Amino acid sequence: MKIRQYLSKELFISLIQLTLGAILAAFALEEFLVPNDVFDGGIVGVSMILAHYLPLRLGVLMVIINIPFLVIGLSKIGKRFLLKVSYAMVLFSLMTGVFEPLINATYDVFLGCIFGGIFLGAGVGLVLRGGGCLDGTEVVAIILNRRVQFSTGQIILIINIVIYTIAGALFGLDRGMYSLVMYFITSKVIDIVEVGTNNTKSVMIITDHGRELADKIYQELGRTVTFIKGEGFISSETKDVLYCVVTRAEIHDLKKLIDKSKGSTFTTISEVSEIVGRHIKSTDLEPEE
Repeated sequence: MKIRQYLSKELFISLIQLTLGAILAAFALEEFLVPNDVFDGGIVGVSMILAHYLPLRLGVLMVIINIPFLVIGLSKIGKRFLLKVSYAMVLFSLMTGVFEPLINATYDVFLGCIFGGIFLGAGVGLVLRGGGCLDGTEVVAIILNRRVQFSTGQIILIINIVIYTIAGALFGLDRGMYSLVMYFITSKVIDIVEVGTNNTKSVMIITDHGRELADKIYQELGRTVTFIKGEGFISSETKDVLYCVVTRAEIHDLKKLIDKSKGSTFTTISEVSEIVGRHIKSTDLEPEE
């Protein structure tokens, strides 16, 4: 029963994210990008270009062009993912028709580029968090990623650069450049919405005095650490490897603690894009002896 309730809750949240994301993306497209000839990438961008030359609405073109990609993905990706993708794409296309007759938010190209990128990034990010996507090229990129050495992001970037080059040739070099700027804004906002504004860093410290340093980190920063036993390749000496996660603001104080610690230490600091599970920081807990 609990598993079924969890799945129902998860599906409900996913549907809300897909719905809000598709609406936001459609709003960005029709109110900011289309009026100023600032182009999105992928199938959406291709549809925006073709809409200037064909007597079909943008939403209709997006559905028609996306169908072959969904058919290709039918046998290559999970059915649940495909259902979410189909729902998001269809709603996205329908909502462009809803926003199309409304008064456009701005005819200033720069404002359209900035705010269009923000709203589009927020929409796409929500759709991705809901487990879907809005563009057939993403489906193809996921499939190609399994066969070529390029990552999914690199494949999408290559496709989009080609599309922006075509847009620049047809509608003016400045429109191609504005579209590229919008793409980078969108990408950043997608990362923020999909992953969050996490400003944490992971720290790995190799030392001879792990317990003492762990105690200092706990007392000064309130951070617990995970102990890992390691062995030097040349010296064959046993080393303590401490792993912990801290915020950027705590890095300076952590470095001071490491500098003052006994013996030699080797430290690496890395970006953390997302944390799953309990992140402990509490001075109320007593460290284990």
